[in-house]
Amino acid sequence: MSWRATKSAIGLMAAAAALLVAPVSASALTLAPPKPNVFLGVSDRGTTTEFNEVSALMGKHPALLETFHPWGNSLNEAYERWRETGTRPILHISTADDQTLAELITPRQIAIGGGDNYLLQLNEFFATKGLPAYIRPLGEPNRCLNAWSSVYCDGTQRGGDYTTGWYKQAFRRIAAIVRGGGSIEQINLTLAEIGLPPVNRTKGPAPVALPAAPVSTIWSPLPGGSPRVKGNYPGNYWPGSRWVDWVGTDFYSQYPVWKDLDRFYRGKQWKRKPVTITEWAVSGVDDPRFVKQLVSWTVKRPRVRMLVYYNGFGAGNQYDLNLYPRTANTLRLKIRRANFLSVADYNAGLFPPLPPKPKKPPPPPPPPPPPPPPPEPEPEPETPPAE
Repeated sequence: MSWRATKSAIGLMAAAAALLVAPVSASALTLAPPKPNVFLGVSDRGTTTEFNEVSALMGKHPALLETFHPWGNSLNEAYERWRETGTRPILHISTADDQTLAELITPRQIAIGGGDNYLLQLNEFFATKGLPAYIRPLGEPNRCLNAWSSVYCDGTQRGGDYTTGWYKQAFRRIAAIVRGGGSIEQINLTLAEIGLPPVNRTKGPAPVALPAAPVSTIWSPLPGGSPRVKGNYPGNYWPGSRWVDWVGTDFYSQYPVWKDLDRFYRGKQWKRKPVTITEWAVSGVDDPRFVKQLVSWTVKRPRVRMLVYYNGFGAGNQYDLNLYPRTANTLRLKIRRANFLSVADYNAGLFPPLPPKPKKPPPPPPPPPPPPPPPEPEPEPETPPAE
């Protein structure tokens, strides 16, 4: 299937999108592939060229592209990459600036409405376009190095704005507003039911209603916790089934604690949810055995429906699949089977590009300089007095 849009494909996509965006405020979409299929995905490194390079290494076009954004970031550039690569987006939302790592907003501030302008922006973006997407807010909350974690790396509780209670309330608010699907009174009533203030828009007019966006929420802690201390296990951060469409976790070759991964998969609180490995990779050592183990683990567990390779970024990147030729070759062989999907229906490749920004009129030319003042007349010479 080509992921370049045709008129007929766009027509089918639009019809399906109309079905997808039915009111879903109480329980949004899973956007899961048909059983027993698994969506392949890869992390976004910022360019279409790099996506194509990792696709060639995998021997298969990934159906999903996971983009990591700081709070408040525009989606315009990411949308063009999703569209050019013919992928369905996963949007991971962080509260740390991606350059300076400075914290932009706390979990408590999100929960009480301090970041609603951004959430309304996300709702409008995905709803207006009818673009199916997965929203992954504040992944790995039980990793102490993350700004939104509730523990310090010595295992003590941070407290204040960073309790697990505030994390759960922040996740619920994100889900309620980004999903949309009702009048503003209905959305505010939903928030009030869980003890949160109404929608707080400070930029532009207050909304009358929030359109239903075809988005699916992913909750994704580490399978064990870092550090492994009381109060920092996945279940401590569980926001509740109503707010979560997928459960996910991250699993890397340098921390292959399979018993934690098995325990996470069997978690009673989320036993009916589809499961995704939101990040996985090898690091430091070419490790084809790890690939064999993880793919085998995936195919034996029918609720696992999404597998996303984390390809890293930046200088000194140890996750780059180019560094591990035996790993890449094994992965290519293991995902040849047809149930590892290389395309998602109604992906961004079927959507038109963003309209060009209106050009600003050129500034008016500066006024001409004033004419120089006329020269002063020379004084007439004095006539000497007559003798």
